[in-house]
Amino acid sequence: MDWYPLGNSLRIAAISTAAVFFLGTGAAYYTAKAPRLVKGLLDVALTLPLVLPPTVVGYLLLLVLGPKRPVGAWALETFGVRLTMQWWSAVFATVVVTFPLMYRTARGAFESFDQTLAQAGQTLGLSNICIFWRVRMPCCRQGILAGTVLVFARALGEYGATSMIAGYTPGRTAAISTTVYQLWRTGEDGLALRWVLVNLAISAAVLLAVNLLERKDMGKCR
Repeated sequence: MDWYPLGNSLRIAAISTAAVFFLGTGAAYYTAKAPRLVKGLLDVALTLPLVLPPTVVGYLLLLVLGPKRPVGAWALETFGVRLTMQWWSAVFATVVVTFPLMYRTARGAFESFDQTLAQAGQTLGLSNICIFWRVRMPCCRQGILAGTVLVFARALGEYGATSMIAGYTPGRTAAISTTVYQLWRTGEDGLALRWVLVNLAISAAVLLAVNLLERKDMGKCR
């Protein structure tokens, strides 16, 4: 049994989660403070990938990152780097697909934050950056943690956009989701089931860890 799809999936999910954590948290923070009209427009734009079919997201990415498209052609001519059909091409897809999950959960957490705590920090002479990391983020950690876990789990199982922009090449771009589909197509149901069970085990372990952390945090609050 070739374990490359497992390592590749974990690598893609980890990189995507790290990127979406900062992008989604930052976008949620500034959107939560925006005027109502601006907030509504930004909310639609930033949440759109959540309701679009993954294959549509993959197609739109190909229109931008393809070797004959604006960004893809520039990267190929300037750096000699092809942005599609590489293992890291899947990172682009998973970042776009999972971004709304982090954004929505983080925005909800920031909107429920007690602003008097931030004001108290300002009276003590704390900078906005210090207030954000030492006051706001600890208070909103439940929502941030939930969003981070959702992003990782979703990135680990993403198929539609990933298959379009990264394809399936054994030992090069294969991930768990694309491997399961290819094994099913070729009638290797037994091996496909093994990969399904691997994915289920990882997802269950991540969710269990989050539940334990949440209980620990609740115990501290008490």
